Amino acid sequence: MKLKINWDVLGIGASLACAIHCALLPLFLSSLPLFGINIIHHTGFEVGMIVLAFCIGSYSLYHGFKKHHHSWTPMLFFIAGFIFLVVKQFFVHYESWLLIPAVIFIITGHLLNYKSCRIHNHAHADDCNH
Repeated sequence: MKLKINWDVLGIGASLACAIHCALLPLFLSSLPLFGINIIHHTGFEVGMIVLAFCIGSYSLYHGFKKHHHSWTPMLFFIAGFIFLVVKQFFVHYESWLLIPAVIFIITGHLLNYKSCRIHNHAHADDCNH
C-alpha cells in the first residue's frame, strides 16, 4: 500500500500550529525567560515557522493547481494570508490584529484547495500530466 501525503491537511495543521504558538504559548510559557529560555517572540523561531508554513503551503497549492483544479482562488487566499503574516513581523504592536486574518486566509486557501481537488479529481484539463 502506497503512503500518500495530503499536503493540504499538513498545511492546515502547520497553520494551526503557528496560530496556537502565537496565541497560547505566551500564556502557558511566560515563565521560560526565568530559566534562560526565550522562545516567545524569538525571531529565529518565528521566521522558521513562517518559512515552514510557506514551503508546505506553496507545494500543496501548486500541486492542487497544476494537477487538479487550475483555480487561482486558493492561491490568492494563501498569498493574502502570508502578506498579513509577514507584515505582523514588522508591526509587532498590531500582532494580534494581523495574525487573525493571516490564519483565516491561509486556512481558507488550504480548505478551498482541498475541496477543489476533491471536486475536480476526475475532471482534468488537457494539460494535466497524469
